[in-house]
Amino acid sequence: DFRKLLKKEERPVLMMFYAPWCGVCKRMQPLFQQAATETKGRYVLAGMNVHPSEFDGLKQEYNVKGYPTFCYFEKGKFLHNYEDYGASAKDIADWMKNPQPPQPKTPEVPWSEGESPVFHLTDATFDSFLEEHPAALVMFYAPWCGHCKKMKPEYDEAAEVLNKGSDSPGVLAAMDTTIHKATGERFKISGFPTMKYFEKGQDMYALPQLRSKDGILDFMRNPQAPPPPEQSWEDKPSSVSHLGTEDFREALKKKKHALVMFYAPWCPHCKSSVPHFTAAADTFKDDRKIAYAAVDCTKGQNHDLCKQEGVEGYPTFIHFNYGKFAEKYNGDRGEAGFTGFMRSLRSRDQEKTKRREEL
Repeated sequence: DFRKLLKKEERPVLMMFYAPWCGVCKRMQPLFQQAATETKGRYVLAGMNVHPSEFDGLKQEYNVKGYPTFCYFEKGKFLHNYEDYGASAKDIADWMKNPQPPQPKTPEVPWSEGESPVFHLTDATFDSFLEEHPAALVMFYAPWCGHCKKMKPEYDEAAEVLNKGSDSPGVLAAMDTTIHKATGERFKISGFPTMKYFEKGQDMYALPQLRSKDGILDFMRNPQAPPPPEQSWEDKPSSVSHLGTEDFREALKKKKHALVMFYAPWCPHCKSSVPHFTAAADTFKDDRKIAYAAVDCTKGQNHDLCKQEGVEGYPTFIHFNYGKFAEKYNGDRGEAGFTGFMRSLRSRDQEKTKRREEL
């Protein structure tokens, strides 16, 4: 259909490549429809769900790396992308009258080069800095990390108080370990942000719970060892399969129905879903065609996997059929919701089998 449209259509075409689960796509669909109505007859606005793997070639051809991706065509030739995701229907319609290529984005100023009261460290300055400052909290971060970006203003505000006060109990520093790799490796930094408290150059505590200005100030005024970490969900015996990039596709391919929970260990909504999800998995543990699986999106390469599957928040529940995306689960997050969902899939299967046998 897509090739046919490009071949036959004389008018300019704006194609929206989307995925059914994508939040930005859902928000833009009514605006895109309205713009299509307003420009009817002059331009063609079209949509295509390219999430299924059969469209991988097409996605590569038009460089579709995320959803939505808008491609503008004239006489079947791709000219450029439309990138205003915050647009109104009028903006889209106006752009079609004068379709300009996207303007190059102004590069983001690195945190260490901006107006920041935080001390920014390098591999070369790290040890001498800790010698000079007997009490220091260091945030190891990556520029692309969303949680780090969210935390930066809080950290800057806390640094405004601590790094400029004459009787400060300690100082705040930060280090981009994607550039200064030696120190990151030395302290085995594997996730971002990682908060570490140093006393007289000694690595005392890792503090994953510190996220807010007030929390940081309270801790620095009275540095206490954090509570011992809870045993992780993965380490507790249960019928939930814990999957990662290396075994995700392989494991799901064998299951007719898999409900997968994409989560982050620190997320409160995830924590409250865990016991219910685990209980549902126990209910179906003897059914070899069914799986309840979980992916920790904060671990190693898993954040790429979660991105590919369209995970935009935690927890996200997705039903897979023999490893293929079937639907997003938005039902009740109690045990009854998770088991009821699987039972309804099972009874649907039985209905189909029964109908087939009758035929």
